Amino acid sequence: GQKVNPKTIKNVHGVLHSALVQAVRCGYLKSNPADLAVLPKRTRAEIHVLDSAKMAEFFKAIEGHRYQYLYLLDLFTGMRQSELLGLQWQDIDFERKTLEVKRQLQYLGYSHGGYQYTTPKSNKARSIVLPDRAVEALRRQRALQNEMKLALGEAWSNPDGLVFTNELGEHLKHDVVYRNLKRIFAAMGVPDLRFHDLRHSYAVLSLQSGCDIKTVQENLGHYAAAFTLDTYGHVTEQMRREGAEKINRFLDKLGTG
Repeated sequence: GQKVNPKTIKNVHGVLHSALVQAVRCGYLKSNPADLAVLPKRTRAEIHVLDSAKMAEFFKAIEGHRYQYLYLLDLFTGMRQSELLGLQWQDIDFERKTLEVKRQLQYLGYSHGGYQYTTPKSNKARSIVLPDRAVEALRRQRALQNEMKLALGEAWSNPDGLVFTNELGEHLKHDVVYRNLKRIFAAMGVPDLRFHDLRHSYAVLSLQSGCDIKTVQENLGHYAAAFTLDTYGHVTEQMRREGAEKINRFLDKLGTG
């Protein structure tokens, strides 16, 4: 059969265990049988990122692509795909160079109403201070959208003021955006990379640039810095070693060793 992710098993066990705790409290059971379950060890998923050479290649590969600025904004902010698709112009302050992540656009299935706005994954809005390249990408996207609006005239309809739309002003679909990116990655010789790896690339780039872990955690919308550390521990380990080398060089200059 198909392997089940250890995290999924733990999540299912957690729900079942909580239900059985209540059964014990009500006297239906003498003890909680879920206490005896042996849970699989959770292995850290391998992180795939664009290195500096591939990142430069990526910039060239998406030049002129209809989703160019969406992909760039993801790489420069680490936003989730659904957060990017739900982003509205009212969420952006060009003067202060900030972006508010207030919602995500999710496909809940045809029987549940199709696409709907929901709160961000952590159920908490967050603010991101934008690097200049992200601000520039948003300005260019605004200009591109204005061109589409002028070309379509009265047929254009974007009532929610979405940042990323199709030629008619409608919201974009996850699978279309994803498939386009996969084709780009395949042409670059990295077919295993996924959309989420742009988010990983942002996180690693931030840490390697010297951003503190708390800032990276808040920008990514992780619930705790410990989770960010666990996910990108290999990067911080490398930075710790580099930090030790910096101390060595500093002390050598002082003539202490």
